[in-house]
Amino acid sequence: MAPSKSEQAYELLQRKIGDGSFGPGYRLVLGAIAAELGCSTVPVREAVRRLEAEGLVTFERNVGATVAAADNTLYLHTMQTLAVIEGAATALAAPLLDPAQLERARGLNRELRACLEDFDPPRFTALNTEFHEVLYGPCPNPHILDLVHRGWNRMRTMRSSSFTHIPGRARLSVQEHDALLDLIEAGAPAAEVESAARRHRTNTLNAYLESAGMAPSAL
Repeated sequence: MAPSKSEQAYELLQRKIGDGSFGPGYRLVLGAIAAELGCSTVPVREAVRRLEAEGLVTFERNVGATVAAADNTLYLHTMQTLAVIEGAATALAAPLLDPAQLERARGLNRELRACLEDFDPPRFTALNTEFHEVLYGPCPNPHILDLVHRGWNRMRTMRSSSFTHIPGRARLSVQEHDALLDLIEAGAPAAEVESAARRHRTNTLNAYLESAGMAPSAL
């Protein structure tokens, strides 16, 4: 089934905000977006409301909808939420991962380790995203999985790569990936896997907060 016009508008705006085509302060002209999609302004307005609820768009009287400025507090809240829900998703998915998926995750982590030699933050981020998608992908709870996807989508629109700001974190992240995979392959209890996954995400958050001169998260 083809996505609705509202979903198409949402994906279009999310992509353009994420890749920087629509930078902070950019005014979203609903009529122009609707014309590009060949629809009325109604589905575009629905998409803008979704993005506003996610903190990516702001709406001001007599100005309209504009792309929100990068916000360290929003980053903090998004990463804190991801630490909790992705940890849960990873723990639920762990018993369902088959040998091929685990080997895929190991292979991606080897690629991440190779990236450290000539560090490329965008490529490292893309591989890191794929690594985690393998681990939480089989999560049998669709509601948790939806929240994880929303969190990652929001992260992509806020930061093309957190590792641009905290390159030293990348090496530790790869080591934590190996430890997390060891737990999963050993059949560790769900609570232990969840704790490791949450701690991994929180460690990245705290490295970023430290670089921004902010207090660490207590998660």
